[in-house]
Formats: sequence, structure tokens, C-alpha cells
Amino acid sequence: QVQIVESGGGLVQPGGSLTLSCAMSGNIWSIHTTYWYRQFPGKERELVAGFLAGGGTKFADSVKDRFTISRNDAKNTVWLQMNNLLPEDTAVYYCNAEIGTNWYTSGNYWGQGTQVTVAS
Repeated sequence: QVQIVESGGGLVQPGGSLTLSCAMSGNIWSIHTTYWYRQFPGKERELVAGFLAGGGTKFADSVKDRFTISRNDAKNTVWLQMNNLLPEDTAVYYCNAEIGTNWYTSGNYWGQGTQVTVAS
């Protein structure tokens, strides 16, 4: 089984920075593509950033040039560095990953989410 736990959320002032961590544990053979999503109250979850095969990254237009995604497979950890935060970034942030649990099987896993609140 694989477990994903997000951490690092909290309250930050507009213009500030915050880094979220996504710790993956359990029966991990390999880590494929990993994503950060966020969900605003009353709305559907939306994709924020992705860390792709070969180290490529992609970002939603709303966070381009402000957020950075990074990953260290040896530590089974993904980070989302958020800079120049806006009140509009307030949401619950989720980590999602495609993980191989053996050499021939992979699955999709979600964390429980961490709250980010941007307010003065």
C-alpha cells in the first residue's frame, strides 16, 4: 500500500511565500508523474502543477512564474514552492501521484490535503 501525506500549509500574508511538502511512503517501486491540485470552496479540484517524466514541469496559467514544483525520488518527496501569494490562492492543496508498487503494476494515489490561507 502507498500513503501520501501533505504538510506545510498554513496562514501567510499576501506577497509571502510558503512551501508544501508531499511525503510518499509504503510499497514504492518507482514514482511516475506527480501533481499538485487545489480546491476552492464549492468548486471542483483543479490542477496546479505537474512534475513529468524526465524532470519536466508544467503549471496552470494562474500560478505560472510564481510557483515551482520539485521532486527528490530518493526521499520520496515532492514540494510545491509558492511565491508572491495572493488571496486568490487560498484553497486546500492536494498531492497526487502515479506510483509503481512493483515492476509491472502502478496506481493513482491522493493525499488528504493541506489548507493554505492567504490573508492579511
